[in-house]
Amino acid sequence: MILGAVKFAAPIELRDLSSMNATRISVAAAMVLLTTGAGSAAEAPAGASSCTGCHAAASGSNAMRVLGGMPAPEIAAKMTAFKSGSAQATIMDRIAKGFTEEEIRAIATWYAAQKP
Repeated sequence: MILGAVKFAAPIELRDLSSMNATRISVAAAMVLLTTGAGSAAEAPAGASSCTGCHAAASGSNAMRVLGGMPAPEIAAKMTAFKSGSAQATIMDRIAKGFTEEEIRAIATWYAAQKP
């Protein structure tokens, strides 16, 4: 039996690297915008929109703490604690595990620049 030509796909690692590099570039661009003063009007970094389901723009009877205007180091420290499991949570531990340290810093910096 004669086999036809076999086409090999690029290794998964190479495709994953391309996606990771695109994410890193996006996060870096967001950080540059935020640190140059253009951050307050900048679009939210990837992942920040997942916070709005529980952390509404204004506090209400069932809302979690408002993130806008909180100090970035405080937000990042809490997210890192949720990610590591050192802070107790019902859902935040699972959400935080999905973010890299760079993404956590970008989200924290963006929320810190927002008005409460």
